Amino acid sequence: MNVLKLMVVGCALSGMLTSFVVRAESSTAVNVLEITEPHVASDAEKRAKTLLAKAVIHVQTEGDESVKDFMSDPEYIDGELYVFALGIDGEFLASGGSSMVLVGDSVLDTQDVYGKPFFREMITKAVHDGYGEVKYNWANPTDRMGEPKTTFFERVGDVIVAVGYYPERSSAAEAKRLLARAMKAMVESEQKSIDEFNDTDGSFVEGDLYVFVMDMNSGKFLAHGASPELVGRSHDEILSPDNKPILTELLTLAKENGRGVYTYKWLNPQSNKVETKHTYYRVIDNKLVAVGYYVKTASS
Repeated sequence: MNVLKLMVVGCALSGMLTSFVVRAESSTAVNVLEITEPHVASDAEKRAKTLLAKAVIHVQTEGDESVKDFMSDPEYIDGELYVFALGIDGEFLASGGSSMVLVGDSVLDTQDVYGKPFFREMITKAVHDGYGEVKYNWANPTDRMGEPKTTFFERVGDVIVAVGYYPERSSAAEAKRLLARAMKAMVESEQKSIDEFNDTDGSFVEGDLYVFVMDMNSGKFLAHGASPELVGRSHDEILSPDNKPILTELLTLAKENGRGVYTYKWLNPQSNKVETKHTYYRVIDNKLVAVGYYVKTASS
C-alpha cells in the first residue's frame, strides 16, 4: 500500500465580498519571464504532509487505538503542527493541539467561522476517495481570529488521520508570477483569458491572489477572479473601506505609466479584515490587468 498518497494543495478560497461598501479590487506586479512555474509547496505544507505520512503509518501498523498517541507523543507534533483523528461516523477521537477539547464529541455538524461544515466534507471525501484535503476558516490559536486553514487527511479503516496548517500569505513574488501568467494568457487569447479569470475555482485564483481586468476607455470591470458579479461595474461606483476612489486613481496611474504598483486599504476576504493591499498592474491593448496581495498590519 502506498502510504504517501499526499494531496495536492491549492488554497482556492473564493473571495466573498461583504456589502458594507461597494467593492474595489486589487492587483500585482509582473515578471514576464516567470510564467509556467509549477506550484511550489511552502515549508509548512511540506511539514504537514510529512507529519501526516508518519501518523498514517503509525495507525496502519499499531491499530485504531494508537490514535491516542497523538494526544501525548511529541513525535506527532511539529511546532505549530499536530495530528488529529476522527472516525468516519463523525466522532472526534484524538488531537495533539487545541482541538483536543472536541475529543469524544460528534463533529458532523461542527462549522468553521463562516458556517462551513468542514468535518462533514472531510468524512465524505475520505469515505469516497480514501484521502484528500479540505479548506476552511478556523480560529488560529495565535490571534484567536478565523484564518484560512488547509487540512490533509487519509483514511485508515474506519479512522481518518489528519494534519492541518495555516497557509502563509501570498507574497509579492507570487503575485508577480500570477500577473505574468495572466499577461501571457491575454496575449494568446483575450476572451478565453477573461473567461478563465472570472472562474472563481479556476487556475488563476491562488489562495488570496486573483486577477482582475478593467477596460481603460469605459473604466468598467471585464473580469474579477474573486467576485465576477463586479463585471460591468464602473470605477466611479467603487470606494475603498476608507472611502477613497481607488479604482479611479488606479486607472489614472495606468494611463500615465502603463505599469506599476498601487497601494490601498481593502477587505481581505480570507481574514475578513481591512488590510493594506499592494496591486501590481500592467496595460495591454487598452486593458488594465492586475493582481494584488495583502499585508497584515498591527491594526488588522
